[in-house]
Amino acid sequence: MDFKAKLRNEKFVITGEIAPPKGTNIKSVVDKAVSIKKFVDAINVTDLQSANMRLGSLAMSEFLLQKGIEPIYQITCRDRNRLALQSDILSAAAFGIKNILVLTGDDPSCGDHPNAKKVFDLNSISLLEAIHGLQKGKDMAGNMLNGTPQFCIGAAVNPFVKSDIKKLEKKIKVGVDFIQTQPIFDIKLFENFMKKTNSIGKGGKKNIPILAGIILIKSEKMALHMNKNIPGIHIPPYLIKRISLAEDKKKEAVCIAIEIMNSIKNLCQGFHIMSLGWEDLIPQILVETKIR
Repeated sequence: MDFKAKLRNEKFVITGEIAPPKGTNIKSVVDKAVSIKKFVDAINVTDLQSANMRLGSLAMSEFLLQKGIEPIYQITCRDRNRLALQSDILSAAAFGIKNILVLTGDDPSCGDHPNAKKVFDLNSISLLEAIHGLQKGKDMAGNMLNGTPQFCIGAAVNPFVKSDIKKLEKKIKVGVDFIQTQPIFDIKLFENFMKKTNSIGKGGKKNIPILAGIILIKSEKMALHMNKNIPGIHIPPYLIKRISLAEDKKKEAVCIAIEIMNSIKNLCQGFHIMSLGWEDLIPQILVETKIR
């Protein structure tokens, strides 16, 4: 059963995430993906995450596919116009990539090439519309396609930013198969978000799978950086203190992740785990939460 079928059958799913290397040596990244293959249902491949130049998400997704891993090909609006976006989407389909996650993309000013020109010819909603058009056999100019792509389409949301929730309503109306969230730290706010989300959808149905974002807090410095630079993210002071005082940061990061997951696993249809290089901890987390 592939990722899309699991979602449709209301299976509890787990996705991981990897970042392509900054260079052409893919071995370590592929090895990390292979090491968690048995524990996840699909793996996101980031598209120049945080606006830092890396090997492309399309190429890395194909490398994972060759290893029998279902990739979720992330594509952002930041760097390409509608010609290039549609072309890359067709290329992904031709390679056999079945899952795609549509993102706006971080501003280049926050990355390692701050003078890079922004494109943003399309936004995430218009790109979702373009994908649906391609799936119906036409490009954005109305031209017929010779062969059409078919994807399991995902979108992202920050549950704690009001404007993001409004955009989510539009994304769901356009049509998505799943939603992945930004990292969850506030349980009560996530509960409120899920109540709102369950009232959105086609005909008011509660059928949009939500995968709650889980990130491993690696250090006090990382937590403070996220609080300062990522809108809508607020890691509570008590968690920052816990990771700061912990002698074994990895052990404490695992404990925090497990606590959050156990608190919200009955609210969502899965987790999107962002391990940030600590992929070796994913099996332990899933076993201790009794998810795998």
